[in-house]
Amino acid sequence: QVQLVESGGGLVEAGGSLRLSCAASGRTFRTYCMGWFRQAPGREREFVATISWNGGYTYYVDYLDSVKGRFTISRDNAKNTVYLQMNSLKLEDTAVYYCAADPTSIADRYASGSYDYWGQGTQVTVSS
Repeated sequence: QVQLVESGGGLVEAGGSLRLSCAASGRTFRTYCMGWFRQAPGREREFVATISWNGGYTYYVDYLDSVKGRFTISRDNAKNTVYLQMNSLKLEDTAVYYCAADPTSIADRYASGSYDYWGQGTQVTVSS
C-alpha cells in the first residue's frame, strides 16, 4: 500500500512559478515510477510527467509536449518525495494536479488508468 500526499498548489499569475511536492510512503520508493497528472474542469485527467527507475541510481523522465521546457519532474529518495517544478505557467495549466505511483507497467505509465495509488490532488490556478 502506498499513500501519497501532495502540497504546493495555489494561485499564480501567468508567467509565474510553483513547485508541487508529493510525499510517499513505502520502503521501495526509489524503484517506483512516479507520475504527475492533471484534470481541468470538464476534461479528462491527463498525463503531465513521469520519472521512472532505470536501474541503479538512474531515472528517465517523460513530459507532455505542452509542458516540455517549462516543467521539471524530480525526486528525492531520501525524503520519499517527488516534485514538479512549474515555470512560465500559462492559463491553460490551470487544473487539479495529482501525484500517482507505481503503474501496472512502465509501458503504461502515461495512462491514468494504470495507476492504483493517487494523492488527493492540489489546485493550481493561473490568472491573467
